[in-house]
Amino acid sequence: MPTELEAKFAVEAHESLRERLCELGAEYVGRVCETNTIHDRSKGKLRKAGCGLRVRGIEVLDGAPQEATLTFKGPVQKAAFKQRDEIELPIGEAEDMRRLLEAIGFGEVFRFEKRRESWRLESSRVELDELPCLGLFVEIEGPTESDILAAQEALGLRDAKHISRGYVSMLALLRARSGGASSAYTFR
Repeated sequence: MPTELEAKFAVEAHESLRERLCELGAEYVGRVCETNTIHDRSKGKLRKAGCGLRVRGIEVLDGAPQEATLTFKGPVQKAAFKQRDEIELPIGEAEDMRRLLEAIGFGEVFRFEKRRESWRLESSRVELDELPCLGLFVEIEGPTESDILAAQEALGLRDAKHISRGYVSMLALLRARSGGASSAYTFR
């Protein structure tokens, strides 16, 4: 099973990172707005096991076309960076997959949008993310911890504090603190 290995950092702005990526000769991949829906059984069996089931719809804002995906994420493993098993499959239409999951008992429990600008820096992928209510982040995903550390250093993020929580976890915490008022975080 493929493993996702990433480091995430909160940032105040993306502009200096974008400039640095250009200076480093990074390849601009594109910009999208994602609609992510998290699905689970009625009693939260996946969440309780530390797993996740996500449907990601993609609206391409700039760059190459991208497919919607269905992703299963296993529990987070102990590592210096966030590491977990991940199975991701391209799907035709995100809404069709959401209806299929509902039909077989995996209801939508959470929805959020994310604006993402993607870059390729050597063997790593650098994502400049914006989320409603949470703000701006940079994610560095790479094949090894040393690749991620090298990209982090090159981007001037050596002393930046690594965030181990995923966006779903951060938004769920925000939701709990606000009394469970919303299960959808969108830009609209």
